[in-house]
Parts: sequence; structure tokens; C-alpha cells
Amino acid sequence: MDIAHLIQTVLIYALPVLFAITVHEAAHGYAARHFGDNTAAMMGRITLNPVKHIDPVGTILMPLLLYFATSGAFLFGYARPVPVRFDRLRHPKRDMVWVALAGPGANLLQALLWAVLMYVLLGLDVNERFFLEMCKAGVLVNVVMFAFNLFPLPPLDGGRILIGLLPWRYAALLARIEPWGFFVVMALVILGVVSTLWMQPIMALTYGLLDILLTPLSFLIR
Repeated sequence: MDIAHLIQTVLIYALPVLFAITVHEAAHGYAARHFGDNTAAMMGRITLNPVKHIDPVGTILMPLLLYFATSGAFLFGYARPVPVRFDRLRHPKRDMVWVALAGPGANLLQALLWAVLMYVLLGLDVNERFFLEMCKAGVLVNVVMFAFNLFPLPPLDGGRILIGLLPWRYAALLARIEPWGFFVVMALVILGVVSTLWMQPIMALTYGLLDILLTPLSFLIR
């Protein structure tokens, strides 16, 4: 293991990852409060302080262990979920869709902002590799979080969105999966199903959307 390379990688990814998970979780809390549930606000979780959202095992220990165990080939982690009482939302079934969408939406916006920053740096002839690599990392981390969290199984955001969109009968059946959903998703990740059938297509579409949104800016800095 190249320690120097590891330190450099950690430094490049640290800020994008912290922003990605912090804004993602805070966005859920903001959306929940907007639609009537004040639980996250009362618990101090509607904040951009990353310490409030970091899970010692899921955010720090697990990614580091996986990085060393797989030589960087496979990484996975998670933050402390923001508490949301869906029964307190004004229109629980409908509003849970917007609350769930808020997290991935925040990641999509961050991916766009990191890409804009990279274009601005290039336009200003700032060629410092560290900052450009950080911008690329910011785009990648947020696109990965956007795509992964939209996977349509609870407790992921995509599962909650699907529950909110399905008729009550089918929504109730899908909701029953949630206690085991994390283990089901992990099994599908290890088997490569999530990567092949979900992550790769969704990420390709997301990068395509970002390219379209950034087209005017790319013309300006040429």
C-alpha cells in the first residue's frame, strides 16, 4: 500500500465527501420541516456541521477498512440518517416523496457546482492539480451518491420514493422489506447487480445531464 498515495487520495476526497453527506442529510431535514415534521430540527440535525451527520463506523471505519482490504477497488459508507416521522408530514404518502428526493437532489446540485468550479478554475488558467482533482472527486462522489440513493429499495431514498408513488396495497408490501433492506442492498452490491444494472446506467445519464447543463459555460470559457 502506497501511504503517500493514500494520504493524497484522502486529502482530495475529504472535503467533497464531507459536503456530500452533510448537505444530503441536512436536505432531508429541511424538506421534512417544510412539509410538517420538525423531528430533525428538534434533534439539531438540520445543520451543515458534518460532526452531526458522521457515523463513526459507517462514515470512517468501514470505508477505510474496505479501502485497505480491496486496495481501493471497492468503497462503501453511510452517514447517520436524519430522523423523519413520516406520520407527522401534512400529506405523509405524497410528502415522503419530496423528503426522500431532497437528499439525492442535493447531491445532484453539488455535482453541478463542483463541475462549475472546475470550469471556472480552468477558465482562470488555474492548473493546480490538487484543486482540479478535488473538483473531479466532488463530481464523482455526488454522482455516485445520487445514483446509489435512488436505488428503488427501502431504506434507500429511491425505495421511499417508490413507496410514495405506488398504490397503497403495493406500497405496504414494499415497506415491509425495510427492516432487511440494507442487507438485501448489500448483497446485491456484492453480487454486482447494483453496479451493472443500476449504477452504471444512472451515472451515465447523470453525467450526460451535467454535460448538457454545462454546455453554455463550456462555450464561455473557450
